[in-house]
Amino acid sequence: MIYTVLAWVCAFVGLAAFAYRLPDLLRRRNDIALWALCTYFLCSGISFLVDLDQLRLHISAFFGLPNITSLITQAAVVVLTAAQQVVLVYWSSPPAEARRMARHRVLFFAAALAVLVVASFAVGPVAHSETATSTILLSIKHGSYALYMSFYLLICAVGQFETVRLSLRFTTMANRQWLKVGMRTVTVGASMILVYCVTRSIQIAGTRLDYDAAALDPIQWTCGSVGALLQIAGWTIPSWGIRITRARGWARSYRSYLRLRPLWWALYEASPDIALDPPRSWLRDLVPPRDPHYRLYRRVIEIRDGQLILRTSLSLEDFVRVARSLELPEDPTSPLGEALQVRAVLSRPPHERAERAERAEASDIPERPPYEDFRDEVDWLSKVASSFDDLGRRRVRAVDAGLLS
Repeated sequence: MIYTVLAWVCAFVGLAAFAYRLPDLLRRRNDIALWALCTYFLCSGISFLVDLDQLRLHISAFFGLPNITSLITQAAVVVLTAAQQVVLVYWSSPPAEARRMARHRVLFFAAALAVLVVASFAVGPVAHSETATSTILLSIKHGSYALYMSFYLLICAVGQFETVRLSLRFTTMANRQWLKVGMRTVTVGASMILVYCVTRSIQIAGTRLDYDAAALDPIQWTCGSVGALLQIAGWTIPSWGIRITRARGWARSYRSYLRLRPLWWALYEASPDIALDPPRSWLRDLVPPRDPHYRLYRRVIEIRDGQLILRTSLSLEDFVRVARSLELPEDPTSPLGEALQVRAVLSRPPHERAERAERAEASDIPERPPYEDFRDEVDWLSKVASSFDDLGRRRVRAVDAGLLS
């Protein structure tokens, strides 16, 4: 049951990956590496699809050849093994060298495939069963088919070993995060398929040594199926991984946008002119914007503008008095200090703020210079906004107005 589910998943994922990259292939028809990659996905999906127990007997009946699906599966595996070699050499080598290396690999696997096809019709699975796995287990008890399967496993093992080697090499060369992740995933998948080759070889050897290795069957098909899934995922990660990065960036910007909102809204109500695009309503300001990165950038600028407008409405002496009355630190350059300045000024009526601003040409409160890195500035203002909320819960507005007069 588990094997069937895994086989269906592998077939679907392989064909889905092929369909996902097909539009790119139609646009970039001269990209040999992309051709090879799409060939890999298509053959991977076919290798699992045709050998599904629900389909294999019907396919064999259609061709009039018992167990033809075993040959189709094995041929597809050889082709996809060659295809991934082509992808890796084109990704990791200069174009001229890549063409030469790819040609040698294609010729090697083409010759191996020709031998495999001829040998398959010569020996063929000598046992027939309703399931693909039991058919192989019964057939390898015969010497000719055991030799055939050994040759097939050798081709797979050579290809996967080379995939591990080239993937590790390319991982050290890759300069993109998701490309490195993808290559590491391909490496793990190839390693698991090597385990499949080893366990299947042990089963073949067991038939010669009167050792029943059928207990290894769950290990070999699990490693083969999961390894194939990991490789498909690894080859596709570079194309969709960047979208995860963008989505995370979008979510991070929107989260910061919301964190700054209470502070920004208080400053906006006090000085509406700071907003380049005034919100239509309090509720609509909560709706995720199309470009939260830009809106976050504007919010930071507008908060700083609002703080500058209010600075002249509060003296250092007033700030110290308010901080002492609330038993808070007297540092105006800390996040709490900046928040307290805003709370203290906004606790006064607008006309008093205006009178104070008119009397004072400049503020004598020390000011923290802005960060050069935008993310650092956002992190700082997020702390200021958090402190602003905390102070609101402490009812700063209840502070004796005489301290601010």
